[in-house]
Amino acid sequence: MNTAEWDAVRTRIATLGREPDATDIADALRWCGHVVSDSSVLAVSQTLHRDSVGAGPLEPLLALPGVTDVLVNGPDDVYVDTGDGLRTVAVRFGSDEDVRRLAVRLAASVGRRLDDASPFVDARMADGTRVHAILGSLADAGTCLSLRIPARSRLTLDDWVASGTCHPEVADMLRRMVTARVAFLVSGGTGSGKTTLLGSLLSLVPPEERILIVEDSRELDPGHPHCVRLEGRVANAEGAGAVTMTQLVRQALRMRPDRIVVGEVRGAELVDLLIALNTGHEGGCGTVHANAAETVPARLEALAALGGLGREAAHSQIAAAVRAVVHVARDGGRRRVGGIAILARGADGFVETRRALEVTADGRLLRHGGIDEFEAILGAT
Repeated sequence: MNTAEWDAVRTRIATLGREPDATDIADALRWCGHVVSDSSVLAVSQTLHRDSVGAGPLEPLLALPGVTDVLVNGPDDVYVDTGDGLRTVAVRFGSDEDVRRLAVRLAASVGRRLDDASPFVDARMADGTRVHAILGSLADAGTCLSLRIPARSRLTLDDWVASGTCHPEVADMLRRMVTARVAFLVSGGTGSGKTTLLGSLLSLVPPEERILIVEDSRELDPGHPHCVRLEGRVANAEGAGAVTMTQLVRQALRMRPDRIVVGEVRGAELVDLLIALNTGHEGGCGTVHANAAETVPARLEALAALGGLGREAAHSQIAAAVRAVVHVARDGGRRRVGGIAILARGADGFVETRRALEVTADGRLLRHGGIDEFEAILGAT
């Protein structure tokens, strides 16, 4: 059946106001002028079920081993990333209206609105999948869907080493860093594996410690027995009920944390995190978007400005609070831990990045001048 015929069958069945049975489907097919057979009724039944639950035609893609992202750019372009970079797949939608229908249903399943008055949505589904949708009225490709799938299993640091994505000596340094309660950030680009690595490192925290995790959308799921996760909330259709990251960080401070974790530092909440790390809350950590470890100070300065801190005050807070940066690189589709750097004041008084360990794309380990300072930090804590 073509798109118009499918729409006619759907419309006919929708008028029932209940779940259709085989007889209803057969009647709808006859009404639309189609020959009725057991196979045609079964095919329509399966299609209607697929399109009314889960992610519809995208459901098989979400079940692929190692899948991290499924992207839809209108009805004819669907991409998937299974850890080796984005590639196109043969899945297609009948029309942009089909993509929009799926997007609206996914948004509604988590109590969010998606229509012409509210043409985009960013939410987390019950299974942890993060869904972002934007309607075709704003995107020239048509309605766009971006699904970020959470890891189905928790990776340990040993798993990173075994897969060749983390050098053994870097892994040893990371273990020592967590044990020494050194405050650190994991930096990297989108989809580089920052959150996955942070979860692996948090699993190394001693079980008697209490971890408070603050996230805009829940992604971290560390293998730790005492972990409390707080999740932000956007405003409802009436513009009320929003809970910001800044508010959650302040609440976390009142919940007797041993370590405070901000899943992704992206706004004014950085100021509250810096204050926490400078007032006795050691071992805090988080992730930050950055193309290289060297750009982290500038990124933090910009975020601190959103919280009202001037440049000098921001650098003073950063220098005292965050000691190390672990950078995760992505070479094509391959993710890897690119190295460790320290944050320290430069000759001008502002924070700069000094490389300690660097892992090249071909797996060689390079030691830089910051390694001695990093060893001193580990030994002093």
